[in-house]
Amino acid sequence: MEDTVDGNIELFSERHLFGNDSSLFNMSTSHLPSDSSITDMVVNGLSTVMLLITMVSLGCTMKVSKIKGHIMKPKGVAISVVAQYGIMPLTAFLLAKVLRLGRMEAVTVLICGCCPGGNLSNLLTLAIKGDMNLSIVLTNCSTTLALAMMPLLLLLYSQGFSDLASFVPYAGICLALVMTLVPCGIGILINYYRPQYSKTITKVGLSISLILAIVIIVLSVTSLGGTAIVTTVLSPSLVIVAMVMPLTGYTFGYALSYFIGLNEASRRTIAMETGCQNNQLSSTILKVTFPPDVIGSLYLFPMVYIMFQLGEALLLVVLLRLHQRFFQTPKHDMQVYKTVEVVKGEVEEVKEPMEVAV
Repeated sequence: MEDTVDGNIELFSERHLFGNDSSLFNMSTSHLPSDSSITDMVVNGLSTVMLLITMVSLGCTMKVSKIKGHIMKPKGVAISVVAQYGIMPLTAFLLAKVLRLGRMEAVTVLICGCCPGGNLSNLLTLAIKGDMNLSIVLTNCSTTLALAMMPLLLLLYSQGFSDLASFVPYAGICLALVMTLVPCGIGILINYYRPQYSKTITKVGLSISLILAIVIIVLSVTSLGGTAIVTTVLSPSLVIVAMVMPLTGYTFGYALSYFIGLNEASRRTIAMETGCQNNQLSSTILKVTFPPDVIGSLYLFPMVYIMFQLGEALLLVVLLRLHQRFFQTPKHDMQVYKTVEVVKGEVEEVKEPMEVAV
């Protein structure tokens, strides 16, 4: 008994409590989560929330009557789907092969290329004077089809890389896509039953998404370090990919719709829809479905990608406005010319009977 008491006293002596060999205050912290893992969890949560808010906002812009109208005349929708899931995944695959990207970099580029359209294409369609109703329908259709097309295209194009097909987390991608359809459907229901709230929800939702994107970037830079991000996400090969892919989508989307014979507004709309992908979706898929030590900072590549999408599209908007200002006859002047021609025609018709009578 005395030995036990002496042992307990020895255990709580000053040497054991405050010494370097203390068993109480020199415990291993391996079981505690590190700062980087906590940051990863926060970024994952914020990415998921940002995606859900974005998709609800997108759903609030969709009208059931407009969707039915374009579905009954699906020419524009069919061309856009072919361009969206034909041109962009192929472009991503060819760039990954030509630039000899690494396995994770190739997966990142392929996921971005296979993603459906997003809110950015709707905003750019408005800026470039396209068909807004068509743009919203195209975004809705491409998002719905992504549940089948995106895993299928990833499986198809990953065959061109060694050991890449088994590396892609198809189940996680399908789950993320289902997560996008549910909030999008909620937004459609809100716009159908409570349309007076749709514009407010859309504006607030997009504002919150923008704030969350900035917070995610700041947390990522703090956690990963600016040097790691610059050397990975802003490497020359990935910058080339981010620069070439949107321009390819804009060009081929417009050209394809031109050869099919769509009107000018529809051509611009399909061009924007083809060149712009849902970067919130691709970033969330990359961050949530891959382990942090595998994905690294590559989940930020969609943020770089969206900057080139926006910059190149705004350049096209400026060129369009310059063309309309200096090389295209204003609609008001065209209407005046038509009125003068009609008046002149009526005068000639009046003169002819008078000449015959004389």
